[in-house]
Amino acid sequence: MSVSNRVNEEIPQTIIDEVNQKLIECRDALAPYMIGLTEKERKNLFKQGDKTVATVQKVKMYLNTNPELAPNYMNQDAFISDEKVVTALIPLHNIALQLATDIDDTRLLAGSEALAEAMFYYGSSREAANRGVVQAKPIYDDLKSRFTFRKGSSTTGKPSEE
Repeated sequence: MSVSNRVNEEIPQTIIDEVNQKLIECRDALAPYMIGLTEKERKNLFKQGDKTVATVQKVKMYLNTNPELAPNYMNQDAFISDEKVVTALIPLHNIALQLATDIDDTRLLAGSEALAEAMFYYGSSREAANRGVVQAKPIYDDLKSRFTFRKGSSTTGKPSEE
């Protein structure tokens, strides 16, 4: 009995290499403009979502039509520049997030399918070793440490990720 195999086509290495190169090119092109943040910095920042992006864009519109309402302590140039960066990066973020999600889902599914099949092989080697098949014992002995089960997981049959 085999498990359902939803990932049934290998990705050609030429495609992996091409995509990897393009991702490196994208990262390198954006690198001079990117800022790294610590966890603490991220935690302390105002967070911008769909509603607040629209709010900032509306303020920009009002700033253009009614500049007299801007306080003298507002850095209008920095505001305009920051808004342009946000507007430019949102589509890139969305594409990157979609790609990352698709890659992670496919990796997770293929890994699950491969592990399920590996468990069949492990079970077969264990059975063969228990029945005295000489060449199966060293294979089973080598694999059994990789198929240790978490306490309480015997009902799910899922090995621990160690």
